[in-house]
Amino acid sequence: MPPRIDDVMRLCCDVSAHQQIKVAVKNSTKGAVAAGGVAFVGGLLAGPAGIAAGGALGGLLGCWLVSGQFRPLPQILMELPPVQQKKLYSDVMAIVGSLDWTDLAQLVALVMGNATLQQQVTAALLNYVTKELRAEVRYGD
Repeated sequence: MPPRIDDVMRLCCDVSAHQQIKVAVKNSTKGAVAAGGVAFVGGLLAGPAGIAAGGALGGLLGCWLVSGQFRPLPQILMELPPVQQKKLYSDVMAIVGSLDWTDLAQLVALVMGNATLQQQVTAALLNYVTKELRAEVRYGD
């Protein structure tokens, strides 16, 4: 990975760690399979009433499976495939592209020392996470 992309990805990790941002990437497939599977089994065991009961129980199970799986945003960012990293890089470079930095430490110092830049990078991160990753965002512990 080119140094500039790596620097921007690490900057995003530092900013999101500073803000204590955690995200839960929604995995609706798991929930749908659970709901459908339990409804199917309910139908096999108890007919139409079993489908209704199984659908309700499966919906609750599916909801439980996909909720509460919040992970720190820096962890998510470092696991992104290169194509998604390049998209995020483009979004953040639109903000920090006019800055002149030689290494990661200087880039982080420039952004973290400027409240406006820090807010803009955070906004770009949140926009990317909610639009591209379709993730739910939470701050703090």
